Amino acid sequence: MSQRSAGPELLRLIELIAKLPGLGPRSARRVALHLLKRNEQLLKPLAEAMAEAGAKIQKCEICGNYDTVQPCAVCQLPGRDDTLICVVEDVPDLWALERGGAYRGRYHVLGGVLSAIDGIGPGDLGIAALVRRIEAGGVREVILGLNATVDGQTTAHYIADQLEGKGVEVTRLAHGMPIGGELDHLDDGTLAAALRSRRGV
Repeated sequence: MSQRSAGPELLRLIELIAKLPGLGPRSARRVALHLLKRNEQLLKPLAEAMAEAGAKIQKCEICGNYDTVQPCAVCQLPGRDDTLICVVEDVPDLWALERGGAYRGRYHVLGGVLSAIDGIGPGDLGIAALVRRIEAGGVREVILGLNATVDGQTTAHYIADQLEGKGVEVTRLAHGMPIGGELDHLDDGTLAAALRSRRGV
């Protein structure tokens, strides 16, 4: 789209939409035009919802989930097993495990995985916060619920090394998960089976 065919406001909207995962410039143009055609039904309510989300939603200070309350609703749920912490890469993985209903412990969201290519090191993730949670006591097992990718496995091994000698058992989800698969794309049955079949690292 040339500068002459659209004003700066539309170009900025397209540029921002194109930054979303899975959307390139062409898809972003289609989305932007679709929103503009449905201004009252979609664009305005979406803008209001995004503004409200930006103002009210925050990262949970305990687990890293997103919510409007501190701590988040998952951390506040009664009857959870405080001796279990499941470490996940990001919030969609936490949501996937919660959706399955097989896990009743606590969570820790790293905010990513170690990646030399992307320049993501241990200091960029929530690993130090995880170690502090373990050192505070009361945890008997840490489940590494990381994606079965090269970076996910590298991160799992790094965390296992950091937790060595901390008095906790470190397990990981069983490799019934497809190699290269991501938690958020697995069905509930596969997630439940992977949790039940976890083993030591």
